[in-house]
Amino acid sequence: MDRHLEAFLEMLAAERGAARNTLLAYTADLTDAAGFARRRGLTLASQDAATLRAYLASLNDAGLSARTAARRLSALRQFHTFLVREGVRPDDPCEDLDSPRLPQSLPKYLSEAEVDALLAAAARRPEAQAARMRAALEILYATGLRVSELLGLSRAALAGDAAVLLVRGKGGRERVVPLSDAARQAAAPLLAGKEKWLFPGRDPRQPLTRQGFALGLKQVALDAGLDPARVSPHVLRHSFASHMLARGADLRSLQLLLGHADIGTTQIYTHVLAERLQRLVEAHHPLAVAAHRRGG
Repeated sequence: MDRHLEAFLEMLAAERGAARNTLLAYTADLTDAAGFARRRGLTLASQDAATLRAYLASLNDAGLSARTAARRLSALRQFHTFLVREGVRPDDPCEDLDSPRLPQSLPKYLSEAEVDALLAAAARRPEAQAARMRAALEILYATGLRVSELLGLSRAALAGDAAVLLVRGKGGRERVVPLSDAARQAAAPLLAGKEKWLFPGRDPRQPLTRQGFALGLKQVALDAGLDPARVSPHVLRHSFASHMLARGADLRSLQLLLGHADIGTTQIYTHVLAERLQRLVEAHHPLAVAAHRRGG
């Protein structure tokens, strides 16, 4: 492996607490870029802006999506920022590169009625499954946790009358999220066990896997009469955020609750704000009210 790439990956692990899958993704993306540079007689660390533009064009020619190209450019930018910081090179060849245009995609989320149906279906599962699934769904919907954060909860995190959870999120960043009464009550039956984890897996020494949880969630979706393809832990996170905004929460508070490092990430939910503001204008603006009266 390229020594500069190896040093970059070590920095990601040590300074940012990057997870194994994150490191593997960076390795794959940057190794691909290194192969392109090598065919032009350059190394990953010595390539110039022209080579990088040609590389991005080659991704488009190969039929890769704009999202994939944007991810690889992001990896290259972070790599070259690291090289400049370490004094390996004096300039950043990514500075003048334009990011690929990404299609505007809105987060998928469930309606409040669909979430209610999901929670009711979880409560109807066989007793052992019902306790675990209902607690998991109540916590996810009450807090907007990522699935990795949910499955990483210890029983001690909910011991006593804890009204908040201390969550370790991406990059090792910690945040405090409030826990609803409904979520605490749903989790109560799980606190009597002796395992370390609130949601233990088949091996009780380890937490439940994402795959194991996803399988149970799909079954609950079927029981609720919902298309399982529409239901996932991340959809519940989106549902939490969308419903919070629809009921008056502001973006900055939502950023803190979701653990987004940049409020720009939280702004994907502004479609909900736009819909709410449109309803407010239609309900309260003098001209809109007058037009409604004339129409009536």
